[in-house]
Amino acid sequence: MKRRIFIKNSSLIAISVSAFGSISWNGNKFVGDSPTTTDILGPFYRPGAPMRSNIIPPDSKGIPMNFQGTIYKEDGETALNNALVEIWQCDENEHYDNASDDYLFRGAIKTGNDGKYAFKTIVPVPYKADPNNEDSWRPAHIHMRVSVADQQDLITQIYFKGDKYNETDTWASSPQAVNRILNIDKNPVGENTVTFDVVLSKEFPLEKEVYNKITGLYQVDNDNIIEFIQKDDLLFLKRNGQLVSSLKYIGNNTFEGGSGFPKITFELLEKGSAKAVITLPNKTVNAEKFLKY
Repeated sequence: MKRRIFIKNSSLIAISVSAFGSISWNGNKFVGDSPTTTDILGPFYRPGAPMRSNIIPPDSKGIPMNFQGTIYKEDGETALNNALVEIWQCDENEHYDNASDDYLFRGAIKTGNDGKYAFKTIVPVPYKADPNNEDSWRPAHIHMRVSVADQQDLITQIYFKGDKYNETDTWASSPQAVNRILNIDKNPVGENTVTFDVVLSKEFPLEKEVYNKITGLYQVDNDNIIEFIQKDDLLFLKRNGQLVSSLKYIGNNTFEGGSGFPKITFELLEKGSAKAVITLPNKTVNAEKFLKY
């Protein structure tokens, strides 16, 4: 298997990683080698959701909905068996279950030989990210993580056509989200149904040794503490004990978040330490590792 190179000398030429492919309509669906676009992880991801396809709690008053689709390899045609599909969303009252052992409105399943997944959930609702800020409304959405061997893990979100907050939301209004704003249709028995087919990217993982060198606790310029942890082929950024960003390697010692930010470039130092330059949309900060695992 090819592995992307993590260079020790930042003056070396970076690997070129193309973000574009080709895609076409075959009369039934889009096919090609253009992967499904990523989105932000958000602050509410919880690893370890129960393996279940029905994530509606018994006392839910939400509008039931089927959420289904097929997971494909990078060619857009070959269905992927044994892919882990995790989803999470808010309830009908705009709340995420961030702490209970019930993992409400969270679940995970694995695809079969046909690559298909299917969940029973509810139609999500918009919510205000900041209770004191009327401009912080997020449109209704479902978060999704797909992971399987030999393919790049995907973190993404789906949105819904007609939501009045799509145009004002930073991520739903991004050009990358255009094919993830979906209709809620009716299936033959009249149930609300959303179909979302996913095309994964080819995985070119880094060596485990590299992750060992860059994971750990970092001191940031403003005295904040952040943590980098590795899971499968993703690097996760944790702040105040909470997972806030998922990052994939894009070459030149740099990892990138689902929306293009943050971008984090590492420099390996002597004695197992490392530095990180963290680029955000409106600023850049530096961090240095002070505790390794």
